[in-house]
Amino acid sequence: MVKPGTRALGIAESTADDHCLLCGAVVRADRAVDGVGFASATVGGLDATDAVLRLLDRLDRDDIRYLLVSGVAPAWFNLLNLDRIAEAADRPVCSVSYEASPGLAPAIHRAFDGDGRAKRLAVYDRLPPRRRVGVNGETVFVRSVGLGNGDAAHHRDDGSAPTAPAEVARVIRAYTPAGGRPEPVRVARLVARGGQAWRAGDADRHG
Repeated sequence: MVKPGTRALGIAESTADDHCLLCGAVVRADRAVDGVGFASATVGGLDATDAVLRLLDRLDRDDIRYLLVSGVAPAWFNLLNLDRIAEAADRPVCSVSYEASPGLAPAIHRAFDGDGRAKRLAVYDRLPPRRRVGVNGETVFVRSVGLGNGDAAHHRDDGSAPTAPAEVARVIRAYTPAGGRPEPVRVARLVARGGQAWRAGDADRHG
């Protein structure tokens, strides 16, 4: 059981033109927001994982129990290495997405060639599989590292994503009091968008 005061770090992005702003929001299971941090990543680059690690370092929070990340490919296929993030953070990591998908490999093949394609596919191919979690009548898809490793995933006969292990589902549901988006990720997304809008407005004011 996740206690009300247990903290998770939600990470989400806002990308505009050539700038990606990543926000990390520390949110308790009772929805109290307990801190935010920021980092930047290159649109179309390969530095999003490093940006997440910088964000973690800047926050310097020992009381965070879980990391909940929005997706795996922020800033136009700037893929996240979830194993590396989990190892550096020494905490479980869950990447959450919201739509059924055949995967990113075809899109990576279309958008890149040569070294850029090879490096992205190398990261993508090492990601854990997506698992379904039902929450508040909606379905989210979760890739997890360091959580539910000993639990079996339940496969469906229709070939769709299997159901997530019970421990993964418990964590996602604990931080999703309403709707289908975990609260730490929802807050991080809102703050990232606000920060990006402020940045754009400030640039306009100063030419």
